[in-house]
Amino acid sequence: MSIKMKSLLLTALLGVSLSAQALTGDTDQPINIDSGSQSLDMTNNVVVFSDNVLITQGSIRVTADRVTITRQEGRKEIIDAAGSPVTFQQTLDNGKPVNGKGNSVNYDLNAEYLILTGNAELKQLDSFIRANKITYDVKKQQLKATSGGKNRVKTVLIPNQLQDNNKSKAKSSKKKK
Repeated sequence: MSIKMKSLLLTALLGVSLSAQALTGDTDQPINIDSGSQSLDMTNNVVVFSDNVLITQGSIRVTADRVTITRQEGRKEIIDAAGSPVTFQQTLDNGKPVNGKGNSVNYDLNAEYLILTGNAELKQLDSFIRANKITYDVKKQQLKATSGGKNRVKTVLIPNQLQDNNKSKAKSSKKKK
C-alpha cells in the first residue's frame, strides 16, 4: 500500500473516530444558549444569537461571535456560526475529547453535513487535521480537507492514541455480542 493511500486511510479513520462515538445521550439533553443579544424573525423562521455566544448540550460546547439558526418547512435546522474562531468540544463515549474550530461553521442537521471554513481544525488528543476547509458527511462518515494556493492540508496522527481508540471499539463490540 502506498504512503499516500495509507495516509488517506488513516485520515479517514481519524475522521470516523471523531464523530462515530459521540457521547451517548448528548443530543437528548437540553440545549442551552447564552448570548449578549438575540433576535427572532418569526416570518422567515430565523433566530440570530450574537455577542459571545455559548451553546451547551450534554458534553457539547460551542462558542462563537454570532450564530444564525434557520428552520425550513418540513426540515431540520441549518446552523451558521461565525467567530474568531468558532470553537466546539465534545466528549466521546471512550472519555476522549474532540475539539474543532474554524472562522465559520455550517451544519445542516437535515443532511447531517458539517463544513468548517477558514483556519479549520479537528483534533482528538494529539492527532489533528488542519486545512482551509474541512467537510464531514455524518451519514456517510466521510471527511474531506482542502486548502488552496500555497497552503497545504496538515495531518498529524499519533498511532498509539489511535490504537487505544480502536482497542476500545473492539472491546465494546465484544460486549454487545
